[in-house]
Amino acid sequence: MRLDVLYKEKKEKGYHPQVFGIPLSEVIAFDRIYKQKQDALKERRRNCLNLEASVMTFRTQKLNNFFSLSSSLNVSGYDSRGFSSLLENDVNDVKIQRRGGVSVDCLSELDDSHTRLLEALQLCHPFELESKKVSEKSKRLSLNPIFRQVPRVVDKCCHHIETCGLQTVGIFRLGSSKKRVRQLRDDFDQGKDVILDEEQSIHDVAALLKEFLRDMPDPLLPSELYSAFLSTSEIHKAEQISFLQLLIFLLPPCNCDTLYRILQFLNKVASHSEDICGPDNQEICGNKMTAANLATVFGPNLLQREKTAGKDLTPYATEVEDSAKIILVVQILIENYDLLFTVSPELQQEVLESLIQTDPDVIQYLIRRKDKSHLLN
Repeated sequence: MRLDVLYKEKKEKGYHPQVFGIPLSEVIAFDRIYKQKQDALKERRRNCLNLEASVMTFRTQKLNNFFSLSSSLNVSGYDSRGFSSLLENDVNDVKIQRRGGVSVDCLSELDDSHTRLLEALQLCHPFELESKKVSEKSKRLSLNPIFRQVPRVVDKCCHHIETCGLQTVGIFRLGSSKKRVRQLRDDFDQGKDVILDEEQSIHDVAALLKEFLRDMPDPLLPSELYSAFLSTSEIHKAEQISFLQLLIFLLPPCNCDTLYRILQFLNKVASHSEDICGPDNQEICGNKMTAANLATVFGPNLLQREKTAGKDLTPYATEVEDSAKIILVVQILIENYDLLFTVSPELQQEVLESLIQTDPDVIQYLIRRKDKSHLLN
């Protein structure tokens, strides 16, 4: 609900985009406004293309009808200017009669509280939230109110490195161009449609991602849970995953979605850390960034203690001990991200039984949604 209110406030005040150094919820709100503007622009372009195609089809049909009529009646003296004038008049008629798109509110069967409840519960595995190739009509009529709350800058950086830089040695460790990183940062902050292609330095994009996480006013893993996350490093290994999973369930939706995307990405980077033998027995160099190395780089940005007023008098020995625990916990998160974000059948059953008592309409909706996904598959 707070995110919806924030989104409306940003929209009413005007779109003044900013990405770095603001709370994650505000980044998501700005991204929603940006996406709305991009969708509107695409719709206008699509309408123009549709109109152009309609006019070309109309002109072709008119031309064929004219020559057919000329041949059958042996018409003489009908010059090209008269024909052109006739086409122009008809095209104008088409423009006047053309109707615009119809907006459809497909969530009318669910009231506002149910929609927010579904978003908050996130009753699905993260892979269900991935975009699927469907027609434009299907997109507009989708009944799924759950959307992935991942900042555009994070998604773009992760996707670019996954596409072009998994074999880059020393990624996140080697230096970058401060000037180019500053330019990328300014482009995102100005709401530009930033395109990361093969010419973009992998190290610059990697530095931009680290900078985004470092400059967040509140860390991705809330400071209130700092001690709880660190305590999992002392728990027996068999119970670590369960405890970490329960802590992740306490995260706000935008933090949870963004954490999942980053851990998924880091796991993929770590899977390319070792040298491998190619198809022609050619050695392919790994990036050397194991899960432990990545945890060393990202740990201090993801997990931070609460900031106290005045100077922090924490002894140096305690800081070193905490640093080792942070690296260990983040390494576990990277290596087991898929298990951490999979809700057990027992817990799903418990949530559904509770919903039957409080929101039976939502249960009916989830059943229909499940049936529909099976039919599509």
